[in-house]
Amino acid sequence: MASFAGTSQKCTACTKTVYLVDKLTADSRIYHKACFRCHHCRNTLKLSNYCSFEGVLYCRPHYDQLFKRTGSLDKSFEGTPKILKPERTTETSENAKSISSFFAGTREKCVGCNKTVYPIEKVTVNGTPYHKSCFKCTHGGCTISPSSYIAHEGKLYCKHHHIQLFKEKGNYSQLETTIDHQNRNSFTEQITTVEIVAES
Repeated sequence: MASFAGTSQKCTACTKTVYLVDKLTADSRIYHKACFRCHHCRNTLKLSNYCSFEGVLYCRPHYDQLFKRTGSLDKSFEGTPKILKPERTTETSENAKSISSFFAGTREKCVGCNKTVYPIEKVTVNGTPYHKSCFKCTHGGCTISPSSYIAHEGKLYCKHHHIQLFKEKGNYSQLETTIDHQNRNSFTEQITTVEIVAES
């Protein structure tokens, strides 16, 4: 005759004996199938759709809502049971510090927008830091890369606009003088036209 005696294993959620027929193992913890539920909405979970944090189970939407949107793993829903964290070794905390320092703010400011540049979004050209999104052609706003830019008088240009502005027309200051001269001629013509109309 078969024995249906329970095992010595206890459910993590309800602390009652778990029988082999009703046993579910997740994150090296044992649960009854009925006890494997989201802590927030109490819906039954499956191994394919659950998430856990510090031993507390969540369905994927509530896990995302709590941890992805806030970006903080210290916040929790009201009533979330607190499970003691295992002691960290010095090796683990040193690794955490080196990783967090990589993402921490720096004192470097982007030349384009004068905001803090983080290492993950930083482009450095000749020792000058830029955000990837600020590293653009001054003339046309084109996206440029460290291998396809030209710096001229402290401004960045894509190769196309640099050739268009400087190689065909010469020096940029000559271009400004030409534009300024054209504006003055246009203004003088307008004044002359107004004087002729006024005399008529």
